Amino acid sequence: MPRAAKPRKEETEEHGSDVVMDEAPTSHQPEDDMSVDQDENDEAEDEEIEEEEEVQRVRLLPGSTPTAASFEFLNEGHTLGNALRYIIMKKYVHFTLMDYAADALSPDVEFCAYAIPHPSEAKMNVRIQTFDGTTAIEAMEKGLRDLQELCDVVTDKFIDAREKFAATASS
Repeated sequence: MPRAAKPRKEETEEHGSDVVMDEAPTSHQPEDDMSVDQDENDEAEDEEIEEEEEVQRVRLLPGSTPTAASFEFLNEGHTLGNALRYIIMKKYVHFTLMDYAADALSPDVEFCAYAIPHPSEAKMNVRIQTFDGTTAIEAMEKGLRDLQELCDVVTDKFIDAREKFAATASS
């Protein structure tokens, strides 16, 4: 039940004068030292719980078969979806970055696509269909490994270029 509004004190008080905090909502009252220590302890406990209970971010959706599977990724979007689809669908991955070249045969993938079911949900689905001889899970694992390797190469090249630029700029 809402509380009745208290009548306002006369407007004759000076601006900047002390205000009685007993009437202020609790969020406006200063915290005492014990509650601050308690909050720090609570935050440390929350971090420990989060580390212990790591959420599974990828799951195999129901109705999947060995050669046709759908995967659901939590908290991922178009960035990973499009890159992963591209890497999985490449029949022969050959990328050259400066002096680095990596060649890898992709599994025999017949179809790979991704979709964001709804913009308000933090989910991304990937569908993979393979020819006989390889499974959709193998194709997904290989795609994730290849994408990680590509990202590592790009990171290494970026760091090298940044260091080279910093060295020439300071000279």
